[in-house]
Amino acid sequence: NGSEVPVVDIVVGGSPCQDLSVAGKRKGLDGERSGLFMEQIRIIKEMRQNYERELKARGANYNRRDIKPRFMVWENVPGAFSSNNGEDFRAVLEETARIADGDASIPRPEDGLPWSCSGFILADGWSIAWRVHDAQFWGVPQRRRRIALVADFGGQSAPPATV
Repeated sequence: NGSEVPVVDIVVGGSPCQDLSVAGKRKGLDGERSGLFMEQIRIIKEMRQNYERELKARGANYNRRDIKPRFMVWENVPGAFSSNNGEDFRAVLEETARIADGDASIPRPEDGLPWSCSGFILADGWSIAWRVHDAQFWGVPQRRRRIALVADFGGQSAPPATV
């Protein structure tokens, strides 16, 4: 229950990759393990709703930037870009965006192109950026490529330079 979680500035998560990986059975976000991503989204929404209620109860003047958690990080395998023909990564972006804007709609890349290994979305008061990194350049003694997605639900500080 996200409303019972203490207030934090950022939530970091990485749903199990087996259902998204090209080495797995490719069940995608509908898979039992990778579907845990939606639990991360649910918990963040509940945390933000609870914090906003607390601010209102205190009579505090606040804006979108004040509601916590303000940031989210999601990590997973590059297979997420192609899982279910790219639909799963689109769903990750859209569900993440809907934390800040319940009506957000994220289209797929134009002309059936695949998702880029880096990109960003700047919207009115929120932003999402993603990039593929290789763990070997971060102190891990193996080649392990991963998507890092960063969302700023209260501003535009998530462009590619920050990922």
